[in-house]
Amino acid sequence: MKQHQKLLLGFLFGVIFGLIGYYFLPMKAYPFMQTVTDVCALAGAIFLRMVFMVVVPLIVSAIILGVFELGKGRGLGKVAGRSLLYTVILSSLAVIIAVALTGILQPGAGLSFDKNALSSNASALTITKNAQAAATKPWTQYIVDLLPQNPIDSAVRAFSGEIVALMVFSLIFGWAVSFVIKGDDHPLIKVFDGIFQVSMKIIDLAIQIAPFGIFGLVFNTSYKMGAGFLGNLAFFAFTVVLGLAIQQFIVYGSMLKFVAGVSPWDYFKKCQEVYLYAFSTASSNATLPVALECAEKNLKLPPQIARFVLTIGATANQNGTALFEGVTVLFLAQAYGIDLSLGSQFLIVLMSVLAGIGTAGVPGGSLPLIVVLLVQVGVPAEGIALILGVDRFLDMCRTTLNVSGDLVISRLVTGTGKDEIKAEDLASHG
Repeated sequence: MKQHQKLLLGFLFGVIFGLIGYYFLPMKAYPFMQTVTDVCALAGAIFLRMVFMVVVPLIVSAIILGVFELGKGRGLGKVAGRSLLYTVILSSLAVIIAVALTGILQPGAGLSFDKNALSSNASALTITKNAQAAATKPWTQYIVDLLPQNPIDSAVRAFSGEIVALMVFSLIFGWAVSFVIKGDDHPLIKVFDGIFQVSMKIIDLAIQIAPFGIFGLVFNTSYKMGAGFLGNLAFFAFTVVLGLAIQQFIVYGSMLKFVAGVSPWDYFKKCQEVYLYAFSTASSNATLPVALECAEKNLKLPPQIARFVLTIGATANQNGTALFEGVTVLFLAQAYGIDLSLGSQFLIVLMSVLAGIGTAGVPGGSLPLIVVLLVQVGVPAEGIALILGVDRFLDMCRTTLNVSGDLVISRLVTGTGKDEIKAEDLASHG
């Protein structure tokens, strides 16, 4: 049985048995249910703690490596600059769509919780909540706080409000590294790559026990809440898919039409095989060979540009993931009845864009970063279990958008008219 099927079963069994307990085994009449919920909370705690303990090394290494790759190409300096520019623009638009759409549709609103449900899994994590502090902070302080006085201290206090500063430090550090270090074989690059690979291995282990953790978290949630959250979950999935569709057809389509000067529908049609592959694998990395072949043969893009943009984009350009993260955080905030300030929403936009640079192009790679976002704005991190049952389908959808975004940026970077970069212009750097 595939892992995503196990995750789905863990979610479904958690819902089914939780609802049975809610309607037929109330805790007042059946005291043994306290022990059951305690054991489920323990399973959820172990799963979440395993994810949390690698968040800092994963984010630092992934962002530094991603920005290093974007900025290191001296012969492709123009390509790197354009790639970074369009990555930031499209990722920002994706998150803005997420915030606006979730604010309008309110997929998490009206979800009634038992008062105890808010803290039913609170024992899973011990985190300093900073929502009230964020709500009273002047906007100028947000800008100042982006730059850490001590990155090590920010890493230590990452879950007490310093994670944004740590991410910005990683962004700047990666940019500086790209100017100082010229090759991938440098010891420093190997260290960061090793940290990233080890962190992902621990995430793999966490995913292996995830079905049990998800069962425990979802069981406790449905046991406390009843069936009220299922309709909201379907609405959440609809909101994500709608946002992805807007990004694909309106944002990408407009950029291709008015910036690159090509027909969006013709461009999308030539990429349809890549879309199908991305949807079926839910992995940007696994789709990379197919995307490279499509870019060179079907789209007739300069090979050097296609290889550079698509290879880096598999990690550093995750528009769909950024959009998904924004919707998820706001959905869970609505579900938990947390009214986020404009400052907190600004943080969501900023962190989702930065997180898009540091998200692994593998199934489930966005999970640690979503947890970081939840913690940063004061939303209970255990709420992530609510959406994991539908995450595989949404992962397939957002991966398709991620890969599509890489192909779109490849065309935008190539340019048009006098600004067009041709293969012969890069031949000496190939």
